[in-house]
Amino acid sequence: MSAIKLVPRWSQERGNADHGWLKTFHTFSFATYQERDHQQFGSLRVINEDRVAPRTGFGTHSHKEFEIFSYVVSGELEHKDSMGNIEILKRGDLQLTSAGTGISHSEKAHGDKTVHFLQIWSLPSTSRLTPKYFTRHFSDEEKKGQWARIVAPVDAEGVSAGREGSGPAPVQSPLTLYATLLGPGKTLERSLRGKKAYVHVIQTTGYNDATAEGASVKVNGKGGQESLQLREGDGAYIFVGEQGNELVVENNGDRNAEVLLFDLE
Repeated sequence: MSAIKLVPRWSQERGNADHGWLKTFHTFSFATYQERDHQQFGSLRVINEDRVAPRTGFGTHSHKEFEIFSYVVSGELEHKDSMGNIEILKRGDLQLTSAGTGISHSEKAHGDKTVHFLQIWSLPSTSRLTPKYFTRHFSDEEKKGQWARIVAPVDAEGVSAGREGSGPAPVQSPLTLYATLLGPGKTLERSLRGKKAYVHVIQTTGYNDATAEGASVKVNGKGGQESLQLREGDGAYIFVGEQGNELVVENNGDRNAEVLLFDLE
């Protein structure tokens, strides 16, 4: 393979469940949705796009080993855990829990509005780590028309191991996560360090379990012939070839697109 290869993950083909209090999409196998062709991708194991109704949520439950991070799109998310962390997360906030040897936590919609967030899990490079908790905030301005690096390996340049602070949250996985708010007519490029990546267009204009609508972006490898048209909720597996690792994302729609890009080994 000499160029970047793109494999679509259409929004309406994701696992989907409407529990009343929770409307959720699963990019990878999760809970009752099991699909052998979508188990994980590199260290990336879960991308759940969740909408939780006001004053409801996930009660206290336990995790081990996974790196678990939440990206808040709208509303407010209340987090409590067995390490004593209590926090109300808002748009622009990112929370990362390194579950390690084991933690318990709860996540609920705070206030009178639905909370829309993405919960993402990755597999750590080392097992039986001491559990840790981190929060970061990235404003819309920091993402506007550029890639904001919001999660990066703990040993990467510019990464702080502090509970709070600036820069990306530290993850114990070979994964770097970028986010952007890309305006109509704007184009962004990104050199991919790993051999694979995943791109996801956040479903910001509302819950939709049918064919994706809303914001529109075109994704392709720089100089390559292959491209994909993605809309809100759509994603794509990206395989980096021997020649060319530049990914190009172009907003060819009529509204802002909020896009996440995972750079993976």
